[in-house]
Amino acid sequence: MGTSSKKRALARVGYGSEIADRLAAMSDTGGHAAPDPGAAADGGSSRPAQAASPSALPARILVVDDDKSIRLLCRVNLELDGHEVLEADSLDNARAALAGAEIAVVLLDVHLYGQRSDALIGECHAQEPRVPVVVVTGSADITKERLGAADAVLPKPFELDELLATVRNLAEPAAR
Repeated sequence: MGTSSKKRALARVGYGSEIADRLAAMSDTGGHAAPDPGAAADGGSSRPAQAASPSALPARILVVDDDKSIRLLCRVNLELDGHEVLEADSLDNARAALAGAEIAVVLLDVHLYGQRSDALIGECHAQEPRVPVVVVTGSADITKERLGAADAVLPKPFELDELLATVRNLAEPAAR
């Protein structure tokens, strides 16, 4: 599949042109981030600096969502930000990941295969050290007040800068 047809396929599943370009380039390079095409030969950049800079404190993030494309979107962008990312497509897999690794932040879809995932929030907060949880939801009626135990709510669709800023804000205090 050519790069342009990969970009069109990624755009059909809801990725913006920037992320579609990144994913297509990663596919062409065997899954590794491709060199920045806007970088100058001297290591500088011919593009203006972006407002978001990579996280100063990389963290291990668990992305829990039954939608593979959302997990991939989060993984690619969080890894580009310097984080290690684990994925889980169910509550059972999320619990196994929490038991097997020290997690800094959990991104948790509110509905997993029709199940409410609220119980996992309490389990994350009971961990030592406490694991902050960002509830990711496409439901308009889910608010921070309704999910009071969540540390943050990220509505779908979300901006990539908002995802990265939310994870950074929650991960950095945990790393101190």
